[in-house]
Amino acid sequence: MSESLRNDGRVWIPRNKGDKREPSQIPEAERLYYLEEKYPSFGNLVPRDVASRNAKAQCDAGRGVGKTGLAVYLDLRDSIARDGEDEIRERYGNLCEMYERITGEDPYKNPMRIYPAPHYTMGGLWVDYDLMSTIPGLFVLGEANFSDHGANRLGASALMQGLADGYFIIPYTIGNFLCNSSSDAVGTTHAAFADAQQGAQGKYDKILAIKGKRTVTDIHRELGLLMWNMCGMSRDDAGLRESLKRVSEIREDFWHDVTVPGTPGELNQNLEHAGRVADYLEFAELLLFDALHRKESCGGHFRLESQTEEGEALRDDENYRYVAAWEFKGVGNDPVLHKELLDFETIKLAQRSYK
Repeated sequence: MSESLRNDGRVWIPRNKGDKREPSQIPEAERLYYLEEKYPSFGNLVPRDVASRNAKAQCDAGRGVGKTGLAVYLDLRDSIARDGEDEIRERYGNLCEMYERITGEDPYKNPMRIYPAPHYTMGGLWVDYDLMSTIPGLFVLGEANFSDHGANRLGASALMQGLADGYFIIPYTIGNFLCNSSSDAVGTTHAAFADAQQGAQGKYDKILAIKGKRTVTDIHRELGLLMWNMCGMSRDDAGLRESLKRVSEIREDFWHDVTVPGTPGELNQNLEHAGRVADYLEFAELLLFDALHRKESCGGHFRLESQTEEGEALRDDENYRYVAAWEFKGVGNDPVLHKELLDFETIKLAQRSYK
């Protein structure tokens, strides 16, 4: 939401830390437009990873606004004064209406409160040209696959890729797989699915039998907060290594102290949630392992050890100019990296700066 609104909205916080006055009561001289001061050439139009990282940094430093302190202001006041409220409504009416419904506040009269949130995951599972994964018969569609994602995703490519895969590709590739499979191969594939189903059922039965004291939501929130703070928009070597240990401890808590009401065989949303959290634990370890391996800053992946003198992201194109996929080797084992080097013949790689 805030990415488009920053075209006309100005981001700010009270200049004096701890100022709890309503935004309308804070005069212009006591407002800190930190993006405009830090990035005079681009101001509020810096890329979203830069804007998000700076917003989180202000909140982490105790300078955030609102009851939680986990927000900064995005203010349309000056744009409305310049272009008129009708013009701003025409540009952003749907976004402002959603904000008002959620908060009960009129964004045309009061600054909006914004805060960065986890977004798309880059990359995906390896697939062949028929969109089939390394598991026979398992096809992967949309942004979940690795067909055209590398270090970044193109704008709106997730929606277009999902539509293209679903409408034009998968109907034909699944058909080819079934038609070209021999009876033995199909039987082997069905047996593999049966084994997977049995494994999943065993996992769910084990979860129901634990009868611990912690809810799935409690463990999920602990894992999410850890990943957000330690492997989110910025991370460092020590924090990543400590987080890997902590995820292992959270897994122990999960498999020994989680409680899921219900009985085997019934439709149970709590059990479904628990199954996803069990998977998230493995995914969290992979994200931490990947972040620990990549000792550079690139896009939204900011390593504190790899920054310019001005505190901006410093890439290492010599060592990390590739696309890659991690091969899962089981819980407790390090994944294996498979990578393909990228050669740039027409485009010259350059360090970006928004000062």
